[in-house]
Amino acid sequence: MSMSPSLPESRGREAIPAWALTACLVLCITQLLFFPLAFGHLWIIDDKGLGIPTDFVNVWSAGRLVLEGQPASAYDWGIQKALQVATLGQDYDGNFAWHYPPPFLFVAAVLGSFPYVGAFVAWPVVSFLPYAVVIRALVGRPFGWLLAAAFPALLVNAAIGQNGFLTAALIGATLYFLPSRPVVAGVCLGLLSYKPQYGLLFPLVLIATAQWRAFITAAVVTTALVLVSWLAFGSEAWRAFFHWLPMFSQAFLTEGRAYWGKMQSLFATIRLCHGSEQAAWIAQWTLDAVVAIVLVRLWRGSAAYWIKASALATATLLVTPYLFLYDVMVLAVPVALLARAGLSGGFLAYELAALSAAFLLLASYAAVGLPTGFVATLIVAALIVRRARAKRPAPAAAEPPAGGATSFSPA
Repeated sequence: MSMSPSLPESRGREAIPAWALTACLVLCITQLLFFPLAFGHLWIIDDKGLGIPTDFVNVWSAGRLVLEGQPASAYDWGIQKALQVATLGQDYDGNFAWHYPPPFLFVAAVLGSFPYVGAFVAWPVVSFLPYAVVIRALVGRPFGWLLAAAFPALLVNAAIGQNGFLTAALIGATLYFLPSRPVVAGVCLGLLSYKPQYGLLFPLVLIATAQWRAFITAAVVTTALVLVSWLAFGSEAWRAFFHWLPMFSQAFLTEGRAYWGKMQSLFATIRLCHGSEQAAWIAQWTLDAVVAIVLVRLWRGSAAYWIKASALATATLLVTPYLFLYDVMVLAVPVALLARAGLSGGFLAYELAALSAAFLLLASYAAVGLPTGFVATLIVAALIVRRARAKRPAPAAAEPPAGGATSFSPA
């Protein structure tokens, strides 16, 4: 990925403290060593030779149902679980329900065409590659590779076979290309439509700032995905998706079938603290309204583009009530942009300490089982606000692209 004209040039090597490099290297090695060490008893297959129940089994089983000519059955909890139990060789409590829109069945079908273990191993590896490329591009120097591999939510996402790498890659690429290649940005955003909970803020910002090329391209790509999936899987798959979606919402956002501490949103945090569902919704909707208003004003203002991009990526995590730690992989995008700003023009006081605290919170999730990802997101949001309000000279940046796109120089 070539350097976007809207990004500041990376200059010098002075701003990477040795302790920060060491900490990232330790995180990277620790996370990467987990998989070969855990293979055979902690990851995918347990010590009895049985499959470990985890999220990836719903992706693979949905793909198998597509290949067997039953795409609508992927949404049926009973059919799904029966196939999952047969695949794993053991029963488990609860459900790993498939709730993605039908276009994502194409990905599931590809994975389902391979043996379960092979597909499980391949999925995090393949999806990590575009994520790492995007983070490297956003940081603007080789340190980006290390940051991508050190991000603490990586371990959870890869261990359960989730799609956090893909989500972070698409959001990061959308923001990277938006100033200079809006059509490419729109394609990335359209592909992100497999995550409907991210479908509020991006269109809002694009409309508010008259980014019509990106907006129209995203709409065309989304529509094309809907039509192609309808042709491939039929109306039954779409009817099944809309039929089962309210049941899924009821189970996870009302009944709390997943432990509230697993979700990383304000809504889930209030429910975890024994707040009522009504109080949690009021708080979440209030936060959503405030975030949307602030975001529109920021994007319509004169702030540096990198600050706007960081704020939008962070806001996508704040406004959805349904958010697990694997989705917090998206937080790597604003962290990469904060790193680029610091490496280009110097870090603000306590900025690296705050980022370290956010990393520590993400890394501690497996031990504490609390919404540490939500707190980490708030920390990154506070750093972005601080950067937006900071009054300091900006380092020299490359010329903005034709068409008057906003400069990406840190401020």
